[in-house]
Amino acid sequence: MIVTLEVSAGLALISVNNPPVNTVSAATRRELFQVLADIRARSDVRAVALVCEGRTFFSGADISEFAGPPMEEEFRQLYAEFEALPVPVVAGMHGTVLGGGLELALACHYRVAVAGTRFGLPEVTLGIIPGAGGTQRMPRLTGVENALELIVGARPVDEVRALALGFLDAVIDAPVRAGTIAFTESLLNAGRGPRRTSERSVDPASATPEIRERLTAQARSQYPNRSAALTAIEAVFAAARLPFAQGLAFENELGNRAKASVESKALIHVFFAERETRKVPGLAPEVRARPIARAAVIGAGTMGAGIAICFANAGLPVTLLDASREALDRGLASIAGIYQSMVSRGRISPDERQQRLGQIQGALDYASLADADVIIEAVYESLDLKRQVFAALDRIAKPGALLATNTSTLDIAAIAAATTRAQDVIGLHFFAPANVMPLLEVVRTGDSSPETIRSALDLARPLKKTPVLARVCYGFIGNRMMEGYAREAERMVLEGASPRQVDGALEGWGMSMGILAVFDMAGVDVSVNVHKAHADRYPPDPSYYQADFALHAAGRLGQKSGRGYYRYLPGDRTRHDDPEAIAILRASAERLGIAPRAHSDQEILERCLLPIINEGLRVLEEGVAMRASDIDVVWTSGYGFPRYRGGPMFYADTIGLKAVYDGILKYRELFGPMHWQPAALLERLVRDQRTLADWDRTRD
Repeated sequence: MIVTLEVSAGLALISVNNPPVNTVSAATRRELFQVLADIRARSDVRAVALVCEGRTFFSGADISEFAGPPMEEEFRQLYAEFEALPVPVVAGMHGTVLGGGLELALACHYRVAVAGTRFGLPEVTLGIIPGAGGTQRMPRLTGVENALELIVGARPVDEVRALALGFLDAVIDAPVRAGTIAFTESLLNAGRGPRRTSERSVDPASATPEIRERLTAQARSQYPNRSAALTAIEAVFAAARLPFAQGLAFENELGNRAKASVESKALIHVFFAERETRKVPGLAPEVRARPIARAAVIGAGTMGAGIAICFANAGLPVTLLDASREALDRGLASIAGIYQSMVSRGRISPDERQQRLGQIQGALDYASLADADVIIEAVYESLDLKRQVFAALDRIAKPGALLATNTSTLDIAAIAAATTRAQDVIGLHFFAPANVMPLLEVVRTGDSSPETIRSALDLARPLKKTPVLARVCYGFIGNRMMEGYAREAERMVLEGASPRQVDGALEGWGMSMGILAVFDMAGVDVSVNVHKAHADRYPPDPSYYQADFALHAAGRLGQKSGRGYYRYLPGDRTRHDDPEAIAILRASAERLGIAPRAHSDQEILERCLLPIINEGLRVLEEGVAMRASDIDVVWTSGYGFPRYRGGPMFYADTIGLKAVYDGILKYRELFGPMHWQPAALLERLVRDQRTLADWDRTRD
């Protein structure tokens, strides 16, 4: 039983226990309807209190229902029954009160919460709007402007802000059950009755045309290329002009429209895809992760320091090792600076900074790593160097320790071969900055044991990373697919497109940063060094990545040198167009015999996105990635692909695989087959009239 009812001295206490987070699931709704019927049938009930057991009040709707038929009408009916009760109804809240959970509280007559409770209406982040009365009840309590602060802002607020906004009546003493009962009894003692939100009116001063114009501009800026926030504004402003019942009907109409949008389907796809990544076909459920209580990181550079921060943030002690005292001190100073910046921005307290720094210990001797449960190598991208590191680890690491490499391109099986315990070796490819980016590529070799794979995937949780399992190949999933994307962007600037034109088209479409700006941020020399080291892997194309090579030869390394594809002022990352960079690129194109051509935004997008999709299909066919949805997680979590487009493989299904295939053939006609050859899986799916979603389902 999820819902229980206790009646004592006229107070009906409804208690819900639907672990782990008390979603308003179908079973919960069914039992709540029954409890409400029981209450209505009684004559001794003078007040109702609603609380939840466990760590939170209702955390929202059950998102697994989103893929089915619309359920909002059932929610609205349930909430209306709470509101219609003839006695005062009090919602007693704790934990995180989100979405449909907060909408239910709004339908109660009074709302109280213990300190530390967080409230939010985050629906627009999934491409939908609050659809169970939230757009109509909240503005009746807070005004339109404040309601949209919650809905468009989509950030949870604490109990102090909730009181100020006007939808919370009081902060009660913990525990929530006792505090709610006490508040409800005080209402009875004061002779207070029902106070229905739906019977209130909206303050017209909160719904002026000027406010609407400002909020609309905010929504367009915060959610470019998206419509859910704009739809929410339309619904909330309707509360100021429509009676409640008509407002609900309008909310329903707008909500169904939002739910049917590609934006919503894409965002919900990514939401579920992120939860699927830990499911590994063939990995038996009885396989257990090894306990990890201590960590070590080898290499105190930018990446190693960022990885060490991840462990310290998770409360795990970590030893950071480097070969020289100078490099180690530089890395530790960098870590201290990052934490100080977090203090300055109010992200953590000074005490938290000290606690986290206290988790990090510097070392110069491999013997210091002997008690680590996981050791992550993050040294220079050299196979010989990494093999030397792993040979040393083989001698000192304790039995069963997880030995991981952060390599982004190298053969992990060859690295593992330097040890006598290849079963314990795996790739843990963090993305820079490692302490910020959520993606973690977990790369298994043919020898990685099931326990090693499970341990690596489970380690991602305390590190607050989204793991995606891959097999060994050059570049794994993300960097391998990046190759054609970057190739075409560089080729187009040699053909005469400006860096800003290329990046502008990509960013306007939704990429968080244009690829050429990414090169400047990461360092133009990084790409050059990779392509020099692996020249044998690339096709015999004399123009291949030559934009990078030309800028590198001119000493333009990107932001760190103040000049790359763009020019940068000291201490400022703002991109400035630079005629000198254009001249260097043009001179390189002339040497290579590349004729200039005009580029539309559409061509820029097609030439950058189609290679990503095409290579993704090869990655799938080769078994490097388990699922098309895993690729979508890689790109939305690590490469700035817009979540509201669902990732490259979801996007391919959105525009149609036939359109992808035809686009590749179009550019093959223009530029030849060297880089423009449809993947075999693409050809097969188009021939069979199947989607990538279909392909994923056959792999489950």
